[in-house]
Amino acid sequence: MPPESTKSTYWQGLRAGAPFILVIAPFSILFGVVATEAGFTLLETFSYSFFVVAGASQFTAVQLLSEHAPTVIVIATSLAVNLRMAMYSASLTPHLGKAPISMRALVAYLMVDQVYASAILAYEKHPQWSIAQKLAYYFGVSSSIIPLWLAFTMVGAITGSAIPAGFALDFAVPITFLAMVAPMLRSIAHVAAAFVAIAASLMLTSAPYSLGLLIAGALGMIVGAQVEFLMSRKAALA
Repeated sequence: MPPESTKSTYWQGLRAGAPFILVIAPFSILFGVVATEAGFTLLETFSYSFFVVAGASQFTAVQLLSEHAPTVIVIATSLAVNLRMAMYSASLTPHLGKAPISMRALVAYLMVDQVYASAILAYEKHPQWSIAQKLAYYFGVSSSIIPLWLAFTMVGAITGSAIPAGFALDFAVPITFLAMVAPMLRSIAHVAAAFVAIAASLMLTSAPYSLGLLIAGALGMIVGAQVEFLMSRKAALA
């Protein structure tokens, strides 16, 4: 069998990202609606999505702004919600760390949950891929997602309140994260971290400015790290 080309891996990435259209479209439409209802103009809504490209963080910021939260809380919370991108970057470094800096900058700009999840699973499945092939796959997945995120954001911003409430577009948010997170729960540490974070977030829903989410995330990471440490120690002593 001849080796795969960058063109081949690009199309593989494009196909891998295609199913996410089912959740990206309603997710981005919902953001467009929420942003305009919060007082954003069409230009501001599009610019926000274009320059930030961070769905969950954008929703958080818009919600806090609509609640007249202090600017420092809006910035800190948005950064905390997006802190997972730092972990994504760390796990991609062994695969893409030697790529040219311009390519790494583009990878960072295009990094969203769906692109990362598809890419890291493909890299683990195809360790023989070159950096060029891995980049091609990454950009292929991005091509299925980022343009649609921007386009449907504008659809939501333009149509706004004309979308019937019965459409329940907010279903896309939890479904998207469940689809990405579930395949990654491969160890007891992962499951423990997810369980603690979910339980804590439910108990802290009344916390102001969505601070309960930040606390729950921190607790989940602490528990996950502790469980992993104990499991590693147990394995070493066995």
